[in-house]
Amino acid sequence: MFRPLDPLLHSELRLAVMSILIDVEEADFPYLREQTAATAGNLSVQIDKLEKAGYITVQKTFRGRRPATICRMAEPGRKAFEAYIDALRDYIK
Repeated sequence: MFRPLDPLLHSELRLAVMSILIDVEEADFPYLREQTAATAGNLSVQIDKLEKAGYITVQKTFRGRRPATICRMAEPGRKAFEAYIDALRDYIK
């Protein structure tokens, strides 16, 4: 029997964000936007959903006088991502 796929991670953009964050300590908003080719508005909405789920942490700060948004993978997000990948492997077999 196939395990259900986490609907939060089944979104292409949220999955892309999680895939990026799994390999880095942190990523800022412009980097995530560049890597995903998402619009700023859509990326912002998806980051908010991941943060509300506890999958990532978001820190709003300043670099000089410019605002900066820094995203990091949270432990629940890491576990959810790994479970999602394991479930996908079941589908591929």
